Amino acid sequence: MSSELRTVRNAREWSQERLVREIEQYARQHMITIASTASLRVYISEWENGKRPISERYAKILRALLGVTDAELYGRQIAPAEPIQTDGYDELVTRIDAARSVSLTMVKTFMDQTELLRTVDRQMGATSLVDQMTGHLSTLEDALTFAVLPETRQPVARALAGAATLAAWQALDVGAVERAWRHYELGKRAAKEADEPMYLAHATAEQAYVLCDAGRPAIAVELVRDAQRVGGKMMSPRLQAWLYAAEAEICAKAGMPAECRRALDEAVRLLPPGEEVRDPDMLSIFLNGGHLARWRGNALALLGDDDAVGDLYVALDSADPTFVRATAGLRCDLAQAHLARGEYDQAHKHLRQARLLANRTGSVRHRRRIEQLTRRL
Repeated sequence: MSSELRTVRNAREWSQERLVREIEQYARQHMITIASTASLRVYISEWENGKRPISERYAKILRALLGVTDAELYGRQIAPAEPIQTDGYDELVTRIDAARSVSLTMVKTFMDQTELLRTVDRQMGATSLVDQMTGHLSTLEDALTFAVLPETRQPVARALAGAATLAAWQALDVGAVERAWRHYELGKRAAKEADEPMYLAHATAEQAYVLCDAGRPAIAVELVRDAQRVGGKMMSPRLQAWLYAAEAEICAKAGMPAECRRALDEAVRLLPPGEEVRDPDMLSIFLNGGHLARWRGNALALLGDDDAVGDLYVALDSADPTFVRATAGLRCDLAQAHLARGEYDQAHKHLRQARLLANRTGSVRHRRRIEQLTRRL
């Protein structure tokens, strides 16, 4: 028993009463029988004070509502699976044989599952996906662990690299920073196994955001530049542009205005023309002129540059409404840009919209930024 529930509840700025309402709403939607409102109030207090264990029925609900794993909910590490015994050859051979049967069709199924999770995450947020994402990664890790020959291992490793990087970004969004870091490490290992420099570069660059959020932007700049190096000449132009845009944002947070503007210029130079948004060689990359305008506006807003507002409104006008979490970030960027100009009414308007979107997706990361900006009003 542990009081970790209080920590994750507070990270979402939910009162105990709000958590009761969310549990009841979830139970109604999924037709789950739960205790009365009065009993739930008692349960939550006792869970948080270590006086009552969280049963699996309620743990399942809390994982979906709060976007946490069992380890984060209970405040402990889940015991690792028991190792295969020295005389357990039958079990080992069975698992190896099962891994051999993983065909390219099965790998495509894995990739399709990742794509489905990415779509749900983009539109609804990561909070409710923790169980599905955990199970998906576990299946892929098992398939890779017991695959023997390169022709089987490499496609599975590629699928795992993409899934682990998505899982890491989702973990970062819900405030599970250690889980995010570990998933990025898993994604990088899988990308190396698959001999996929583009996947390795993408995972490495996104990992830099963990350092940035932890207050280490200078090290994050070094890491995102290392991502550009490891990707090398094997990267698509759209991924190269994405990496320079990421560098620009992190340089802005590190207080490096000249380096920020240089990286933005490189991103503009490398971005392929046209309205196409998705990189066919790297499906996790979404970037076109509208997206880059938002990134430029964000970086300039962080630098306190007046030009940020125009770029951000261009990005808002062209924003895809299905990118709900990205739109919340864009509203935060606009609030920051207006604050830099002393335009407090406009900043307040965008923060109000950002808060509604962040509540919709359950983004702890955006809520934290919203509160930081609100304190400046």
